[in-house]
Amino acid sequence: MARLSTHVLDISSGEPAGGMRIDLHALRGGERRHLATAVTNADGRCDEPLLSGRTMESGVYELTFHAAGYFRARGKQMEATPFLDEVVVRFGIDDSSRNYHVPLVLGPYGYSTYRGS
Repeated sequence: MARLSTHVLDISSGEPAGGMRIDLHALRGGERRHLATAVTNADGRCDEPLLSGRTMESGVYELTFHAAGYFRARGKQMEATPFLDEVVVRFGIDDSSRNYHVPLVLGPYGYSTYRGS
C-alpha cells in the first residue's frame, strides 16, 4: 500500500506552520468520505499516524488545509471573508507501492503544492 505524508510551510513568516488542522477525505463513486483529521506539529508536519505514513489504496483523495483558522490563531488580521479559508488539494494515488508526500507552501493570499518525496 502507498504511504501518505504532508507538511506545511508558512511563507508569510518563513516558518513551519505548526497547529494547522488538516482533514483527509477519500472520493469514491461520487461520494466524499472523511478518513482522518490531524494537526501539524511545531515542524509543520503531522505526527499522527492518521496522516503521517498512513497506508493508502489507489484512488482519489483530498487534503483540506484550514488556512484561515491557522492565520487567525496566530493573530494575523483577516478579512471577514478570507481570500483563502480552506485549501483543498485533490490528488490521485495510482501506484500503491510508492510514497506520496503532499506538502503545502502557504501564505494568506496564495499557495503552492507539489508531489514531494
